[in-house]
Amino acid sequence: MNHSEPLTAPTRRMPRIALLGLAILGVTTAAYLVRGPLLMAAPQCLAGRWHGCLDTENGVVLTTLAGLPLAELAVWALTRLRRAADGEASAWRLSLAEVGMTYGTVPFVWMTMMPGIGAGIVPGRVSLVPLRDLVTMGPLGIGGNLLVFAALGCFAPVRFTALASVPRILALGAGCSILVETAQYVLRLDRVSSVDDVLVNAAGAVLAGLVSRPWWRTTAPEEARNFSVHGEHRDRS
Repeated sequence: MNHSEPLTAPTRRMPRIALLGLAILGVTTAAYLVRGPLLMAAPQCLAGRWHGCLDTENGVVLTTLAGLPLAELAVWALTRLRRAADGEASAWRLSLAEVGMTYGTVPFVWMTMMPGIGAGIVPGRVSLVPLRDLVTMGPLGIGGNLLVFAALGCFAPVRFTALASVPRILALGAGCSILVETAQYVLRLDRVSSVDDVLVNAAGAVLAGLVSRPWWRTTAPEEARNFSVHGEHRDRS
C-alpha cells in the first residue's frame, strides 16, 4: 500500500462536512433550549416591529437564527467569487471565516449595547475589582459573556495569519471587550462596565480560538507557499 498517495476529494471534504454537521447540531440544540423565549418574541419580529424584537435579547437571537440561511448564502457567494478570481484552494475557509466572525459577533455586541431603563439618566458605573461580579452573573450570564467574542476568536485567526496565536487572540478579545465596556460607560446605557466582563469575554475568545486551531495553524504555511510560488513566477518573467 502506498502511503504517499494524495488524499482523495471525498477525504478532503470530510473536515468540511464534520464542521458543517457540528454547526447545524449546535444551532439546533441552542434553538431547542431557548425555544420558549424565542416564541415569545416571534409575533413582534414577524410583524416587523422594532419594539419587542430588535430591542430585546430574545428578538435578536430569533432574528439571528432566522438569518442563518442568508449567512450561508453569503459564504457560498464569496467562495464562488474567490475561486472565479484566482482559484484559491482555501476560498471556502476564508469566506466562512469572514462571514462567521461578522455574523457571530455583531448580534452579541448589539445585545451588550442595549440601553437599560435608566439610560441617559443614571450615571455610568464601573466595577474594577476582579471576580467580584462573576459570582452574581450566574451560569446564563457567564455563558452569554463567553459567547460575545467567541466567533471573533474562532474565525479571526483563520482569516488573518497575524492573529494565529493564543496571546494575540487573548489581546483581541480583551481589546474589543474594553471598547464595548468603555462605550457603555461613556454613552450612559445604564449598564455596569465590569472588569469581569472583559475577563470572561477574552476567555471565550481564547476557548473558541483553541477549537478552531486545526484550521488556523495551517493557514500561514499555505499562504507562505502561495507567496513563494507567485514570487518565483515573477522572478522567471
